[in-house]
Amino acid sequence: MDVVRIYTGEDGQSHFEDVTIDLNDYPALMGSISDPWAATAVQFREVDGDYDLDFHNAPRRQLVVNLLGSVEIEIGSGEVRRLGPGSILLAEDVDGQGHISRNVGGEERSCLFIHLGDAS
Repeated sequence: MDVVRIYTGEDGQSHFEDVTIDLNDYPALMGSISDPWAATAVQFREVDGDYDLDFHNAPRRQLVVNLLGSVEIEIGSGEVRRLGPGSILLAEDVDGQGHISRNVGGEERSCLFIHLGDAS
């Protein structure tokens, strides 16, 4: 399973990394499943199609799962990633410059925040 990771590098800037979460074959479930990740809370979020958040940090280490709508994430280098419905962001840039989040085409967006524990 592929996720986009955003993290703070030694330069204090946010960076993107494509990460693949390993899945283990699990015949009883007729599919594959990852090892468990420790989570401490879940939040649901809806935003209007006019949101545009200037540079900010992730409030904690968390997974952001887009349910409806899309978001553009921009880092200090100017690189932009567009994350659509079903995409997963592993947000770990809790310090440094942070990132910009903005709407895509005026779409409303619904997402799920999964607060992560120390280990994943």
